[in-house]
Amino acid sequence: MATRRGDTLLFAKPPTIAAFGAVGGKKEGEGPLAAGFDLLFEDNSLQQDTWEKAETTLQRHCLELTLQKAQLTLDKVSLVLAGDLQNQCTASGYDLRGLDVPFAGLYGACSTMAEGLGLAACLASAGLVDRALALTSSHFCAAERQFRTPLEYGGKRTPTAQWTATAAGCCLVQPVGNGPFVRAVTFGRVRDYGVTDINNMGAAMAPAAANTILQYLRDTGARPGQFDAIYTGDLGLVGTRLLHELLSAEGIELTNHADCGLLLFDQKTQQVQAGGSGAGCSAAVLCAHILPELRAGRLRRVLFLSTGALMSQTTFLQKESIPGIAHLVELAGHDPLEEETA
Repeated sequence: MATRRGDTLLFAKPPTIAAFGAVGGKKEGEGPLAAGFDLLFEDNSLQQDTWEKAETTLQRHCLELTLQKAQLTLDKVSLVLAGDLQNQCTASGYDLRGLDVPFAGLYGACSTMAEGLGLAACLASAGLVDRALALTSSHFCAAERQFRTPLEYGGKRTPTAQWTATAAGCCLVQPVGNGPFVRAVTFGRVRDYGVTDINNMGAAMAPAAANTILQYLRDTGARPGQFDAIYTGDLGLVGTRLLHELLSAEGIELTNHADCGLLLFDQKTQQVQAGGSGAGCSAAVLCAHILPELRAGRLRRVLFLSTGALMSQTTFLQKESIPGIAHLVELAGHDPLEEETA
């Protein structure tokens, strides 16, 4: 079970991430984390006749690969928590149809991976599921059609814009195992600083990231330097600068920070403007980079935050400002209880 301290849930017996998988598209395969993906596609259509179907297929591959790595069949899974950027989470819903497994659809925009992983850990810790899958995806072409303009329009991208990842990540969470472990979860609060530019998601999400980090540090008494790394996803260049400014104003200097939007792509060789974004961005970096590093022992303890901009195409056209959210998961390579008794 978990104990609550402020907004943070602390697990006395941390649930484990028993298996994980990452699937990506062509641009992800040309980036610096390509070697960590389980599967990469040269054609982002995935041989489907719509971009939306392609994302559903991408997500299905990720789910199946994760189960294969765990040597499990889907009937051994108690619940799938999945989400994406499409209206009504249709990529996830269409992926799960016909699979005959309990499904909870989530929408946290680009924060969905940390949200799903945190909820799965809570359910596993409480003994309410034997195994749960946290699954998240995004697709560049599907997201552009929905939130901005179809690719055929040929609109010029602004320097503050970010490139939506064509990627998916999946984690299998269960009450016990060999790790990596989920030690704590802080579910974020919505923050809105009045940003209205749909091409500047980093600025919209940075206040929420700063708020969640500050809340976690207050709740736990931890210091940033106690972690090997603090990962946010996905603030990009603009949001990262703003995050550091906001935390510096609170007397906190982050020297061990990395942003998933700046890790997934190469800023010098890939035209991604301010960096990567999309629900699949932090999910893919988590499953292709962070979790393998924890499992290998090269990282011991990290904070992982996924950040999301909670607008819709309707609110954008109504000239509403963009609320942000950030959820935090503390991850460890080894069970702290084992370390204490060693």
